[in-house]
Amino acid sequence: MPSSAVCKFTDPDDYTAAILGTTAELTVTERGDFAAEIVRIELYRMVVTRFRETLPRVLHRSHLPGRAGISFRVEPGPSLLMKSVEMEATNLIRLGENDEAHQLSNGQASLGVMSLPVEDMASLGGCDLSPPGDMLSVIPPPTAMARLQRLHAATAHLAETAPEIIANPDAARGLEQALLEAMVDCLGKGAVGEDSVAQRQHELIMRRFHRVLEEQPEQPSYITEICSAIGVSERTLQVCCQEQLGMGPKHYLLLRRLHLARRALRAAAPDGTTVTDIATRYGFWHLGRFAGEYRSLFAEAPTVTLHRQPEQLPNLSAEIG
Repeated sequence: MPSSAVCKFTDPDDYTAAILGTTAELTVTERGDFAAEIVRIELYRMVVTRFRETLPRVLHRSHLPGRAGISFRVEPGPSLLMKSVEMEATNLIRLGENDEAHQLSNGQASLGVMSLPVEDMASLGGCDLSPPGDMLSVIPPPTAMARLQRLHAATAHLAETAPEIIANPDAARGLEQALLEAMVDCLGKGAVGEDSVAQRQHELIMRRFHRVLEEQPEQPSYITEICSAIGVSERTLQVCCQEQLGMGPKHYLLLRRLHLARRALRAAAPDGTTVTDIATRYGFWHLGRFAGEYRSLFAEAPTVTLHRQPEQLPNLSAEIG
């Protein structure tokens, strides 16, 4: 049965937790008031999603297995990179099945995602639109891209203002058909960008980089250990991280450890855990410096986070491209 949901967030961890169906890790990179919104519409075969965020961040995400889709900007804004490929108003990204990527935003970002079961995508519109082994950048004809963006915006607007229309089976079927036609026009007639050998090599290194972090998700990681594990020099890792994360690996790992500490503080029982326990767990031995870095990024002291009551998370499943 067609349905829709709109959820808003003021905490990046709650926002990330709501992106079910994907493996996602979000690291906010600058201080500020975080706000995000997910609008999700389930039709018959297609799932349509819009994401809005206010702060710069790095997102590592894996695409939902068994589904194929596209991702594109729905509003202009600061630089937004997917695997170092700039996402602009004139292009879209074809997401590979089981693909994973680092996505970097340098400010407020608004993204649209549309996905279908893989078997439906492969036979869509009478042409082979099977998901690529890796993501592809496609530049559709301008009129086709504009139509896709208009329909996506109109669908999200209905979810926010008139969800009963989406819940109507006949209206939902007509809406889905219009979206499918717009997507086929973009993919069937678009020019596909080609990856360079160096770009593919850098993507492989970044996958290995994230694998090392995933192997010990609750442990601090250090540059020398990571370089040894993935078999690259510090200089090479520096180039790859700067290209895809917008910063060097040392700064990214510091931000990541701060976020891990914050998640642990939010989950801990104040009467059984101290800030010192959690800070040292994530490799912060200079507690004064930890408190300063923490306050600089999250605009509150670690003790405030520790004693805040946890919030009830919305029951929402979404995939971000």
